[in-house]
Amino acid sequence: MSVRIVISALALTLLPLASSNLAQAQDSAEKAKVVTEENGKYFDAEGNPTYKIENGTVDWYTFSGYRRYHSDCHVCHGPDGTGSTYAPALVNSLKTMDYATFLSIVAEGRKNVGGGKENVMPAFGDNKNVYCYMDDLYVYLRARADGAAPRGRPPKKADKPQAAKDAEASCMGG
Repeated sequence: MSVRIVISALALTLLPLASSNLAQAQDSAEKAKVVTEENGKYFDAEGNPTYKIENGTVDWYTFSGYRRYHSDCHVCHGPDGTGSTYAPALVNSLKTMDYATFLSIVAEGRKNVGGGKENVMPAFGDNKNVYCYMDDLYVYLRARADGAAPRGRPPKKADKPQAAKDAEASCMGG
């Protein structure tokens, strides 16, 4: 079974729960606080991936998210998630968008039509350079939205955990 199908199924399963709570899904540094760690990956109290930034050093997944964002997302959404005339500022969107909704939109895309304007977010569920790193993208954008990560390349990063190396090799087919 392809990763895209698994991610899409998970996102679509969680989407009804997410959309019913979307209005109250205001994220914050407090909600993003690390509660558990598993092989160098951090999670909040709800089990969503989150960032860990200490003394100017970002965790590997936040750094990886920065790199992946600037590889595939910044062309439309602007540098550091600040938006453009073409696509919204994700640093604002992630303040009220939960994890399941983020996964769904990135994997399946979406189309907004209104006010005589059409905005289309393409589906990235077939792009391994995106879907293999969706948690990383979420973590980076969450850190930016919460104000924990400043604009620009993080000056210091944690080493890449073996679990990240293994997941990357598995997902990328190597």
